[in-house]
Amino acid sequence: MLLNLGDATVPPDFDVLVERRAAGEPLAYITGSRAFWTIDLIVGPGVLIPRADSETLIEAAMAHFGARDPATVLDLGTGPGTLLLAALDQWPQALGVGIDASDVALGYARQNAAALGMEARARFLRGGWEGTGERFDLILCNPPYVGTDEPLGPGVREHEPAEALFAGADGLDDYRRIAPLLAGQLRPGGAAVVEIGWRQAESAGGLFAAAGLSVAVRRDLGGRDRCLLLTRGEEDLDEGSMGGGGRG
Repeated sequence: MLLNLGDATVPPDFDVLVERRAAGEPLAYITGSRAFWTIDLIVGPGVLIPRADSETLIEAAMAHFGARDPATVLDLGTGPGTLLLAALDQWPQALGVGIDASDVALGYARQNAAALGMEARARFLRGGWEGTGERFDLILCNPPYVGTDEPLGPGVREHEPAEALFAGADGLDDYRRIAPLLAGQLRPGGAAVVEIGWRQAESAGGLFAAAGLSVAVRRDLGGRDRCLLLTRGEEDLDEGSMGGGGRG
C-alpha cells in the first residue's frame, strides 16, 4: 500500500531504502537490478555488480568475429551471468556455459537466464578457471584483479564479495592461474576476452603471452586499457598486439 502525500506517492519502506543508501550500500543492491549491454540483470548482495566498462569485452568479441557468429560461449567467473547472457543476446543462435565458484552467484545467473528466456541456451556450473574440458569459440572472463590494498570506490569493499574483487597483493593471482589453462579451452579461430585493471595491460598480458597466446589490448570508452583479446598462436595479430610480454 502506498502513502499519499499530495501529488507524490512514497513507498512505505522508502525511509529504509534511504538509510541503506546513506550507509553506502550500492544502488543496484537496493533496486535489485542493473542494466548491462542490451539486457537487465537481477542482482543482490553476494554477487558482483556489472559495470559498464565490462561491455568493452562484448565489443572486442564482436570486432574479432565480424560477420561470423560464435556458436559456443564460455563465461569463466560468470557472476550473475553478466557476460554470458549479454553474449547470447548478441548472438541469438549461440549456446553457452557459465562457471562460477559461488553458489550465490550461480543462483542469480539462473534467475537471469530464466527471466531473459535463455534457459535452453545457457548452462551454469560450479567450478573454476579450468572450464568444462570442452573447447569454445568465445571465452569471456572478468576475474578478480584488484590488489589487496588498492583503494576502491565508496561501498565496494564494504558490500561486494571480496572473492570477486581481490587477487593478491598485485592483483595478478587469478591471471596466473588462468593463463596456462586458456589455450586448451579455445577452438581454432576462436578468441578469449579477459578484463583487466587499467594499469595491468603489460603485467597481465605478459602472463598470457608467456603461455603462448597472442595478446591485443582493447580500451574502454574512457580510453583506458580494459581487456585483453587472446588468440591461439599467431592468429589475429595487429598493431595493438603483444609478443613476449611487451606492449606493441
